Amino acid sequence: MFIEDDAQMDSFWVQSAIGAIKAIAFMYDIITLPVYLVLQKPWKRRQDSRRVKAKIIRNDDNELTYRTTDPPRDVHVKMLQENIDTLEKVFNYVAKTYTSKRCLGTRQILSEEDEVQQNGRVFKKYNLGDYKWKTFTEAERTAANFGRGLRELGQKPRENIVIFAETRAEWMMAAHGCFKQAMPIVTVYATLGDDGVAHCITETEVTTVITSHDLLPKFKTLLDKCPLVKTIIYIEDQLQKTETTGFKDGVKILPFNQVVKSGQESKFENVPPKGDDIAIIMYTSGSTGTPKGVLLSHKNCIATMKGFVDMVPIYPDDVLIGFLPLAHVFELVAESVCLMTGVPIGYSTPLTLIDTSSKIKRGCKGDATVLKPTCMTSVPLILDRISKGINDKVNSGSAFRKSLFKFLYQYKVKWVQRGYKTPLIDKLVFKKVAKLMGGKVRIIMSGGAPLSADTHEQIKTCLCLELIQGYGLTETTSGATVMDYRDMTYGRTGGPLTVCDIRLVNWEEGNYRVTNKPHPQGEVLIGGECVSQGYYKLPGKTNEDFFEEDGRRWFKTGDIGEIQADGVLKIIDRKKDLVKLQAGEYVSLGKVESELKTCGIIENICVYGDPTKQFTVALVVPNQKHLEELAEKHGLGDKTYEELCSSPIIEKAILKEIAEHARKCKLQKFEVPAAITLCKEVWSPDMGLVTAAFKLKRKDIQDRYQHDINRMYAS
Repeated sequence: MFIEDDAQMDSFWVQSAIGAIKAIAFMYDIITLPVYLVLQKPWKRRQDSRRVKAKIIRNDDNELTYRTTDPPRDVHVKMLQENIDTLEKVFNYVAKTYTSKRCLGTRQILSEEDEVQQNGRVFKKYNLGDYKWKTFTEAERTAANFGRGLRELGQKPRENIVIFAETRAEWMMAAHGCFKQAMPIVTVYATLGDDGVAHCITETEVTTVITSHDLLPKFKTLLDKCPLVKTIIYIEDQLQKTETTGFKDGVKILPFNQVVKSGQESKFENVPPKGDDIAIIMYTSGSTGTPKGVLLSHKNCIATMKGFVDMVPIYPDDVLIGFLPLAHVFELVAESVCLMTGVPIGYSTPLTLIDTSSKIKRGCKGDATVLKPTCMTSVPLILDRISKGINDKVNSGSAFRKSLFKFLYQYKVKWVQRGYKTPLIDKLVFKKVAKLMGGKVRIIMSGGAPLSADTHEQIKTCLCLELIQGYGLTETTSGATVMDYRDMTYGRTGGPLTVCDIRLVNWEEGNYRVTNKPHPQGEVLIGGECVSQGYYKLPGKTNEDFFEEDGRRWFKTGDIGEIQADGVLKIIDRKKDLVKLQAGEYVSLGKVESELKTCGIIENICVYGDPTKQFTVALVVPNQKHLEELAEKHGLGDKTYEELCSSPIIEKAILKEIAEHARKCKLQKFEVPAAITLCKEVWSPDMGLVTAAFKLKRKDIQDRYQHDINRMYAS
């Protein structure tokens, strides 16, 4: 009874204190509104947000084609004037233009030390120094020498070469070394499983592979599956010596710097590629089966770069932090834009990104704190984790702090939507959250998957930055649409780039038509210079997904979109993700997963719908921290993670949380999973259940958990 009275008393004081703060805020608004009105011109911000971004250039009852209303901007025009139509010309141009400016930076690892954790376990952590930089001239010279060094090893122009390494400065220099000799690079995700790597290497018939110290040991088993490989070049580790014995006989294994050195003394000339030459054979992550090699020409890459520089404002003092896989077209094009505009790129890894990252020694700073980047690229998976991290931090505070944060958050959102900025609250509250990424990030570009509106709003609000979402595919060199940085809405992917058109085509089966109200809907097609030549050695699939029309190349994406009144695209579905339930309702599995992933208890989720049943079910990988908290509430604190995943009590509690979260997300009743199974394993690319880009492999997940799916439907 006393505890209950105390709790009510606490709640009374919290509500009274927040009430007083609201009254002060109201008085502050009345006094300062005229000043903010004059200084900030909010009406202009609202106009900019609402402006029309694309117009219809062709329409009938079956299709609508949209084109941007924006003209090319300065950097795009400069690229046309300088006739920059290949990635090789990009590096030549920037080496002359930005000579001694910082170009590519690598954090120095001083030592690796054992660190004892609170639970007594010992982990290896890095003691890190500053960033060490190569200037634009030095980076270009290293690339040129590496390219000539490859020629010395017998690699010929227009012969494929594989890069299978983590994102780093040497990756970029190796790629540009290849471009200087007109060698197409084959990019392979560092997290791809052995069978996928072997498939990419054998299909492209390469004899030379560029890899890293950490990935080199994989080739002890891989080489038996890749009989054509004769040379492996590895990027050295900063601390450890690389073990090069125990590999298949007849295969040369050389360090990166040795190849650069041999190129310094080489007599080979550069072999500049043409615009239509293949620059990259980029393997998709393979969410629907074996990875496909997408043929990207130099012209394709340059086209998307032109589109990006027209959409994203870039300033002379910008710095990018690079940590996404360069084997992903979005990251490669984003970093190429930075090179083109003279923006330094400091490399990082997810394990060393922030002060609390898992490989950072206690007392040592994370990469973002040291580099202080102004720009970064990200994917929704990482942004969802940051969002959950903010929520966890807020929820672990006192009732007063929780209520105060909620009020200030809603206060900021309200004024921002009206076109105002909130400098005082940002300085007192939100700038402290922004210090997480070094305190200077002004813009994050998100791509690779749909970003939920909730995460979009929270990251933008709490980190005090612009969060721009883009839409594109490997097959369109990542180019299609990008949000206008002045757009104040959430959950949309922006208008078409200046280098391509967007078309909606009726998809009758799903009832998506261009005549739908209030907005036209249909399958998204992309046409323009950024569209790939097709799939490597797959003419049938190429003819199925690509076509030519009036001299323009088009790609059928399989995504379903709607284009709103201001010409902005919103992805609402995917053909392959649509399931029709027994009662005739359509469920978009991807949409439901995207919404439910923002629920704190969910680390990952795969929703399954059987067309012969009236409801969906879900396989859930629970978040360990939240699971333990839930167990404590239900008196199961002594159980292991595996035991909790098998507990009917926990299953029921999580199902209830999911139902409540789904209601907040405004999901329909038939979209919400009626039964769940908690999975004991965290899904990783090694298990073959998610791709290297962490997209779900539905068929593989279904095969693995078929017994659980049957059980859920039977119950």
